[in-house]
Amino acid sequence: MLALFVSAVFDPTIRVLHALQALIYVAVIVLARRDNAWALGAGCIIAAFWNYMNLFVSNFIATGLRELSLLLTAGELHPGQIAVVAAIGHFLLIAGCLTLFLRLRPRAKVWGQFLAGGVLAVCYLVLIVFATGPQFVGILRQVFHT
Repeated sequence: MLALFVSAVFDPTIRVLHALQALIYVAVIVLARRDNAWALGAGCIIAAFWNYMNLFVSNFIATGLRELSLLLTAGELHPGQIAVVAAIGHFLLIAGCLTLFLRLRPRAKVWGQFLAGGVLAVCYLVLIVFATGPQFVGILRQVFHT
């Protein structure tokens, strides 16, 4: 959520998108504390989806890594550097959600809830991107080959 906030400070055109995206993470935090399989799936799969998009479809994280080297070598701060922080946060979210979920010793029904929560979270992300972040629609089209 910190990455969303910092990104929104650098780019006012994505403030609404990032506020709506933060709602996913707030729901995951609140519901995961109750061992909710839907929320754990949402957290795990939305984080994996975001990392996949930005590692393999766009150059967002690669650009962030290059810009991170500018921070380390020249002390220059660039907005793309937050992509690296966001990716690390997503990897931690994946690990945390999977750990909590596997502690539930899930059976088939609970696995279904986990997957359904993830699918719903990705659908929500796609919906809010189309509604408030048209500059990112091209990336989604590449992800889904449309």
